[in-house]
Amino acid sequence: MSLAPFEPRCLDYADRVRHSFARQGAMQTLGAALGLVAPGAVDIELSWAAALTQQHGFLHAGMVATALDSACGYAGFTLMAAEAAVLTIEFKINLLAPAKGERFRMEGRVLKPGRTITVCEGRAFAIEGSQEKLVATMGCTLMAVTGRDHIQG
Repeated sequence: MSLAPFEPRCLDYADRVRHSFARQGAMQTLGAALGLVAPGAVDIELSWAAALTQQHGFLHAGMVATALDSACGYAGFTLMAAEAAVLTIEFKINLLAPAKGERFRMEGRVLKPGRTITVCEGRAFAIEGSQEKLVATMGCTLMAVTGRDHIQG
């Protein structure tokens, strides 16, 4: 996916994403790491691990969905105001092929940013050697949350 020319509302958007990502237990459980962090675009990378697979040895669809949801969420978060936090309000995933690979890259890209609602698209790639294969896509809708003490960036 190409990167759209978005302007972040918060100049330290990359630091905000990194700090929030570091607090996310789910991403730690997956052994995930941030790759690209740019206005409207975030990549999350993870390696194959037996604990993340289903009975055939493929990365479990729930793990793919979890990482794609975070990639989309953080892509949207890069364009939100400094006082905003992000929550997913809807997503749909299409599983296109078994998630079989040594490593995986989940791309989140903003399609349409908004003050309150942001729409993103995600793609999951399985990587084996130098070959990448598209294994899933996601449509994701996010909400910017402000003014709630228990929900912060």
